[in-house]
Formats: sequence, structure tokens, C-alpha cells
Amino acid sequence: MNQKEYKYKINGIKFNVKVDDPEGNTVHVEVNGVPYTVEMDKAPGEKKAVTIPVKKPQNVVRNEAGEKVVLKPVAPVSGGYIVKAPLPGTIMSIPVKVGDTVSNGQTVCILEAMKMENDIHTPKGGKVKEILVNVGDAVPQDGNIMILE
Repeated sequence: MNQKEYKYKINGIKFNVKVDDPEGNTVHVEVNGVPYTVEMDKAPGEKKAVTIPVKKPQNVVRNEAGEKVVLKPVAPVSGGYIVKAPLPGTIMSIPVKVGDTVSNGQTVCILEAMKMENDIHTPKGGKVKEILVNVGDAVPQDGNIMILE
């Protein structure tokens, strides 16, 4: 039996994975020393249509408290950057105001989406030049929230 070894790094965590050759629709896998038996819907060689969703890459970092923080997209504009909504939702609060200086990773907006409150962080520090939304506004995915300079 042939065994392949892989090294993965997912969200900063390292995984050592060993995978045996499939036996029918079953394959034996070892992740960081823990063995698993994985049962596939179909045996290798059998054709099955597969749809793989493609997600936009996100910058995931950890803040000083060790919590995961997703840095939201910004787009360059003349004289600054636009902070955009990463998903559609409703603006719950805006803890900054025009003229405030914000730092890299700071929460600049709280967006409610799918009954969850999502902190919107900025991946760039700067000064809040203009706030383009109000509390209660619905914003689309990639909708403009504010401009930083």
C-alpha cells in the first residue's frame, strides 16, 4: 500500500497528514498522529459531478488578545481608501466619526448579517475622511462604508 504525506498550514495551524491509497470507497488518513477512516460517496475512478464553491480570499490575523480578526477589504481612492462591507447586511453601529484616527485592525463598523453581529475592521490605519452609511442602512456585499485618508 502506498502512503503519501502532506504538510498543511490552515489559519496558522500546522497539520501533518498521511493518506493511504483508497480501498474501494474507503481511505485511511492520519492527521497529526490521529487515525481516521474516511468513507467516500463513490470509489475512486467512478465519475461524479462535483461543484466546488470559490470564496474570495480573506486576510485572517490574530489581535493582541489572540482572537481571530478578518481584515475587511479596502479599495484605493483618490486621497484615501474605501472600507467595504464583506457581506450584505444592516449597519448596527459606527463606533468612529469623521476626523477620528483609526489604527490597523480597529473596528470601524458593526454589521448585522444572518442574525449575527460582524465587526468590520480596517486593514489600514488612517483618518476617517467620510462615513458613507448610517445606522440602519442596508448595504450590499462590497458596498462602500467609509473613506479613510
